[in-house]
Amino acid sequence: MARTGKRASMVGMAAAAVVGALAVPAQASSWSSSLTNVGNDFESRRWTDDGGSTSIKFTSCHRDGTQAVNVTLRKDTFGPDPLYSTATFTNCFNSGATSTGNWDDHGSGDYYFVVDYGQNVYAPVSVSSLSVYY
Repeated sequence: MARTGKRASMVGMAAAAVVGALAVPAQASSWSSSLTNVGNDFESRRWTDDGGSTSIKFTSCHRDGTQAVNVTLRKDTFGPDPLYSTATFTNCFNSGATSTGNWDDHGSGDYYFVVDYGQNVYAPVSVSSLSVYY
């Protein structure tokens, strides 16, 4: 009887271990790309976010003239799209360096970012590597 109980206990523990191994916590999603000579009001591709914070990173930026690029997070909605804060990226203009903008959770939905939204910056910007984490 003790042997059967021990065996059942081991089978139960093994089953719990398998279920635990399959129950992986939700991972943040991301995508990467680059920008070449984009101007004012350029819109990135859209991504679907289930909620949570958003980080956007630009590495190795280039622009003639001003050494800054403004990045505004927006949510794609029916009607006017809400504007969230704008991050000004300057560090990415240093050789091989990265600038990062962070935004709080604005709920689930489709998001995108806009380069130099509403700005009078007439020098196109290029970014060797950009990553969006959400």
